This record gives sequence, structure tokens and C-alpha cells, in this order.
Amino acid sequence: QVQLVESGGGLVQPGGSLRLSCVASGTIFSIHNMGWYRQPPGNQRDLVATITSDGSTNYADSVKGRFTISRDNAKNTVYPQMNSMKPEDTAVYYCNADVRSGVWGQFGNNYWGQGTQVTVSS
Repeated sequence: QVQLVESGGGLVQPGGSLRLSCVASGTIFSIHNMGWYRQPPGNQRDLVATITSDGSTNYADSVKGRFTISRDNAKNTVYPQMNSMKPEDTAVYYCNADVRSGVWGQFGNNYWGQGTQVTVSS
């Protein structure tokens, strides 16, 4: 009943920029925490950045100063603006959200998107 749809992935050159988006849809009462994680080839899935409904942010050290996360609460959408990209940013990027849903908001769940490939290469 809740879906996360990601878009914006693709190929970018080192030093370039990319903006991803993730839209949550379905029967949603609230989304507290929403953000992005990534999984490089052969590695585990790690934090990129998250943002709460009140605007509190959390960034991985590797992206601080380069990436900026924001959200549009009215559209249930979260964006990472990724600047000064490096080859080590290459990964599958996954949207994540803590969602309260149901007719009465009776249950909360953590959801993942399907992932979108980001490749940083010349």
C-alpha cells in the first residue's frame, strides 16, 4: 500500500552533479524519516543522508560538503543534490522511508525503493 519510486540515476562524469528523487505514494498519514542509502559494487549498503519531517539532517562523512538532502513534505518527496561527484560515489542508490499508514495510521513500516544505479566515470 506504500511505494517508493526513485528516479534520476545515470552516468555522470567526475566533478559533475546529479539529482535524484524519491516519491512516496499510497495511503500515508506521515513520514518521519526519509533518505538515501547506497551500495557500491561488492560492498554493504551504507548511509548517504537522511532528513526528518522537521528538517533535521544526517550525512555520511564521505558526502558532507558535496551532497545536500532536502524534502518536499507536501509531495512526500526527498532529493539528494549530489555535487562534485567522485568515482567512489558509484553505487546503487536506495530510497528509504519510515511511514505511518493505514486508514487510522495504525501501523508503521520502513520501506525501501528498488534502487537506481549511479555511475561516476569518464
